[in-house]
Amino acid sequence: MFKFLSLLLLIAFYSCTNPPYRGKDILGADEFVMDSYKIREGKFSILEMEGKCIEDLSCDLLEDSPDVIYEADVLNVMLYHPSRTDLGSTTSEISEKIGFKVEGGALFLPDIEPICVAGLSLEEAKQKIRETYNAQIKDVDVFLSYKDRLERKVELIGLVETPTIAVDGKKRLFEILALAKVPPSANFFKSYVVREDSLIPVDLYKLVKEGDMSQNIVMRGGDKIYIAEPSASTLMVLGEVGSERVIDVPDGFMSLRQAIGEAKGIAHSGDKSYIQIIRGNILHPKIYTLHWQHMMRLPSDSLLLIPGDIVYVAATPIAEWNRFVNQVLPTLIGVDLVLKGLKGVGVNVSP
Repeated sequence: MFKFLSLLLLIAFYSCTNPPYRGKDILGADEFVMDSYKIREGKFSILEMEGKCIEDLSCDLLEDSPDVIYEADVLNVMLYHPSRTDLGSTTSEISEKIGFKVEGGALFLPDIEPICVAGLSLEEAKQKIRETYNAQIKDVDVFLSYKDRLERKVELIGLVETPTIAVDGKKRLFEILALAKVPPSANFFKSYVVREDSLIPVDLYKLVKEGDMSQNIVMRGGDKIYIAEPSASTLMVLGEVGSERVIDVPDGFMSLRQAIGEAKGIAHSGDKSYIQIIRGNILHPKIYTLHWQHMMRLPSDSLLLIPGDIVYVAATPIAEWNRFVNQVLPTLIGVDLVLKGLKGVGVNVSP
């Protein structure tokens, strides 16, 4: 199995006929710091760096919408009349057991014709029902509330405890996440919101971790939210370090200092003047080269890594990319580690 997986890796690396990456294109600390400032702007700035075009979040998504009755909503209807106690007992019994479901936009109530209530607020529907009853039976009072809202729910999947939550045109994303009991360890960088089969450009990390209410959109029935596991995005630290490893990046970024720390520092055999960060397309990546002194003197938030990055510390710097891929990557770590890391940089290897 090991030989088979290794062969698949080599096939994946050499299936493209692009010319090898050359070390002369290596970038320095200045470029790395400038890109780190872009990373600090948030998820969509990071995606833009990866060549993905994202639309701005529309202000309309932050506006409340009227809470009206929709098709398939189920209502509690309570009637009161001084002498016709049968009306009240009938509607009370039905409300308690199953409720009154809106079908074809209408409610079907005892002793009157179907009443169209779709698109009305509860108060408007209540007034319409009262007027309809009073046209036949005087002094009827009406009490109306929602029992269930089958079509006015947000669905949540992934790292949540509550899979569906009813909305009313006013509930916002932050409240929905709180009601769903999303853990703080979730990967908000890889999490997303879908409306009518399209992604909404909302930065969940900014909303939850930074309290940025400009991302707190109003949720609608039919919206879907996916909350990713912490391991959904990763980076790798390889070479002359205390412990080569794949590191989860649930926030979408991590400081270089933290990543080196989690790999138990640079070994005595490592060249501290060539700490290299490999970013982007695995056949033609950007490679930044930093010195140990940059890590010591520059603030952590100016030296940021993103999911898919590979931090490489070697006895000698990378001179030829294909040679690094062929000779160093498969042999430094186990195949499982390679497979997990490659997925993070966009390379699909199917064993």
